[in-house]
Amino acid sequence: MYKYITCMQSTIDRYRRQANGMHTPGIDTQQPKHESTDLAKRIELLQISQRKLLGQSLSTCSLEELQDIGNQLERSLSNIRIRKAQLCMERLEQLKAKERLLLEENAKLQEKSGARPWPQSSQQKEAPMSSKQSINNSEVRTELIIGLPEMPYS
Repeated sequence: MYKYITCMQSTIDRYRRQANGMHTPGIDTQQPKHESTDLAKRIELLQISQRKLLGQSLSTCSLEELQDIGNQLERSLSNIRIRKAQLCMERLEQLKAKERLLLEENAKLQEKSGARPWPQSSQQKEAPMSSKQSINNSEVRTELIIGLPEMPYS
């Protein structure tokens, strides 16, 4: 009899806990519907904004809206250019560090083998010339020959 009463008591307790924890079904279903409606509106606004930034659907825009879009694009382009320059500088620093390591390794290998160091190229020895000087110093004669090449007869 005791087992039956404790089992019945635990069943009643479980029922009360479940009954207190339940909400009205109308409120539970309305909140997700409201959230999904808000999200759908937000997605639609973002798609409209994206089309405008891509240059589509601009016929409905006022002059002020077009200026705002232009300013936003200029800011975005400026940020892109800054980031690109930053990445280029980082890559340049990496390549310079790699060059230093390779030069050090080359010097160690030359010392180890007892070989003479490679002579520097004339470009490395000379100071860089301006583009005008290099044009004057690099005049070459070229000619255009149309037709089959002449073959020497043996």
